[in-house]
Amino acid sequence: MKLAYPLLGIGLLLMAAFELSGWQRFGGSPSSGLQPYDESDLSIPSEFYFSRLRYNTGYGGGGYRFRGFGGGWAQDFPRADHDCLLALRRLTRINSPSPLNVVDVDDDHMWDYPWIYAVGVEKWAFTDAEALRLRNFIARGGFLMVDHFHGQADWNRFMSGMSMVLPDAVVEDIPDDDAIFHSLYDINEKFQIPGEQYVATGRTYEKDGYIPGWRCIRDKNGRIVVAICFNMHLGDAWEWANAGDYPEKFSGLAFRVVINYINYAMTH
Repeated sequence: MKLAYPLLGIGLLLMAAFELSGWQRFGGSPSSGLQPYDESDLSIPSEFYFSRLRYNTGYGGGGYRFRGFGGGWAQDFPRADHDCLLALRRLTRINSPSPLNVVDVDDDHMWDYPWIYAVGVEKWAFTDAEALRLRNFIARGGFLMVDHFHGQADWNRFMSGMSMVLPDAVVEDIPDDDAIFHSLYDINEKFQIPGEQYVATGRTYEKDGYIPGWRCIRDKNGRIVVAICFNMHLGDAWEWANAGDYPEKFSGLAFRVVINYINYAMTH
């Protein structure tokens, strides 16, 4: 069901909640920064889990084995994920009381989650066994959203790993009238969503990623199973939504997009 009113000033509307709930949830303060998430309450029953993929860092085909907290998978974590989850709880009826979740590709718990978010995917690396597990996750109805990689070199490295997961995958631009852009909000205007560097530089792009790519991979039935946010940084837009110098138009679109993607994943 569509909302009866447009989403206006989302950064201002959510600011107080982000400041109070965000710092309390992770045991930090604005000056000290957020602390790593607490895995102790992941058993809370939930219809939806905001799950982030923890991958090995490398450049396709296996790479070197590193999954530490400083790895590429952890960019903007946990604050971006927390703020996005808070927005989901406030703006939808999707039942999501569970806290943030980190999913290892070789963990059997991956099968329990309908939606996984991955960032910096030009750095991901899979063994054949790990690629097969992620392929099976998607085949079972799982949805993968990737974000924050920029330029042609990053794209090539991303596709090196993605081709291991889905060898026959065809990447396409998502048309404006696709259901994923209208599953909750009608997203009729899309533009490049920059990282926090925009505040200092005024640049919406990173590296040679001048043109945003709203792309996807579909299954044989036409359902989007991998949503690709290329030459954009939605995670930063969520994370900096409560910063006065980061434009609300970027955060507003970033929240609408991810909420649509989650809603689509849960209903298609």
